[in-house]
Amino acid sequence: MNIAGHFLTRLSALIGACALFAVVAGPAGATNIERVVTPAGVEVWLVRDQAVPLITIEFSFDGGSSQDPDDKPGVANFTASMLDEGAGDLDSNAFAQRMERKAIEFSVRAGRDSVRGSMRTLSENRDEAFGLLKLALNAPRFDAQPLERVRAQIMSSLQRETMNPGDIASRRWWQTTFPDHPYGRPVSGTLESVPQISADDLRTYTKRILARNNVKIGVVGDVDAESVKRLVDEVFGGLPAKANLRGVPNVEPKLLGRPVGAKINVPQAVVMFGGPGIARDDPQFMAAYVANHVLGGGSFSSRLYREVREKRGLAYSVYSAMFWLQHAALFIGTTATRADRVEESVNIIEREIREMAEQGPTEDELAKAKSYLASSFALNLDTSAKIASQLVQMQVDNLGIDYIDRRAGLIDAVTLEDAKKAAKRLFGNGLQFSIAGPTGDDFKAQDPAVRPN
Repeated sequence: MNIAGHFLTRLSALIGACALFAVVAGPAGATNIERVVTPAGVEVWLVRDQAVPLITIEFSFDGGSSQDPDDKPGVANFTASMLDEGAGDLDSNAFAQRMERKAIEFSVRAGRDSVRGSMRTLSENRDEAFGLLKLALNAPRFDAQPLERVRAQIMSSLQRETMNPGDIASRRWWQTTFPDHPYGRPVSGTLESVPQISADDLRTYTKRILARNNVKIGVVGDVDAESVKRLVDEVFGGLPAKANLRGVPNVEPKLLGRPVGAKINVPQAVVMFGGPGIARDDPQFMAAYVANHVLGGGSFSSRLYREVREKRGLAYSVYSAMFWLQHAALFIGTTATRADRVEESVNIIEREIREMAEQGPTEDELAKAKSYLASSFALNLDTSAKIASQLVQMQVDNLGIDYIDRRAGLIDAVTLEDAKKAAKRLFGNGLQFSIAGPTGDDFKAQDPAVRPN
């Protein structure tokens, strides 16, 4: 790491602590998130901290891989991977050198519902940093040489995934659960689709997706509101006013009532499981969130951890999590175990989920989960990057600018009856298992409760 990079890393840690204090310290109502609207009409959520000279910006455009052409999965991922590979009058090498010389960190990534990026810079370099970000989003080059280099990197990663049981289990689960929906396609594309993606596909994607009405922005650091207005409009003000998004239908997970498998010669099998969830804006979401923590969200205290690892030593880790998308809500979990213990592991997981649906958490489990979830949120706010990410996610989820102040109260308000009702709704609709490992497609579940209710 060069001197500038080391300096930036140290400053990042410092501003994380300072901004954490600004966001969560003090009495109720002390959260200091400013809503800033630029002259071009772009909304930004800002947390100011002048203690250290660093600025972090996070942004998210609706779209993601759900906007890929049906016959070319991977376009969003490929586009995101190319946005730091030259822009405007700077080719890939020149762009990278400018970033490196000023210790500017910039990355973009694609998910199923969004293209999300972040940038960090020293305050003294903010004009150059935001100028480079403007070029990346408004004038990406997609030159042939870096395009083929990035394509080769993606292809190499996809090839490795064909032998990775975790990747295989995940792909099979998504393909099975959403067979005729964009969510069923792999975000990074396939070995067949990626070679067919052209520079024109990437240009078309950026023109459709990168727009002013389509972006959520969070800024943290040594910058005032007036400067944010100028800098943000410089980057985003020249984008098209409206995105051209293709409609994506809401969808319910499809459950086959039997596991899907892939046989692969590795020491352990990976098991992925999940089913219908509860949407983020649903009134029962927080109660379900607490119930899931009891089942599988607590890394060392959950029922799944206790039954699968502590009592039987079947796996090193096992967890479940609520997972919400714009057009579907899920809960998803995973574990890895020896090939000869897959059936036992699956049946225990299914039994614990069924019992949680039927009985819900105990009063003691509920109290411990609420205490942990209320206090641990600060761990999501211990760096400037995490805070900026939270600011964006709060906008994406439409939680309101005062959510951090309200969150503990929402958790505390969950009663035992609330948690039991939410657990029945969340975990009582059946499961879909995907298994990749030595047993693979030879696996047959013995417990009929694996089938949807």
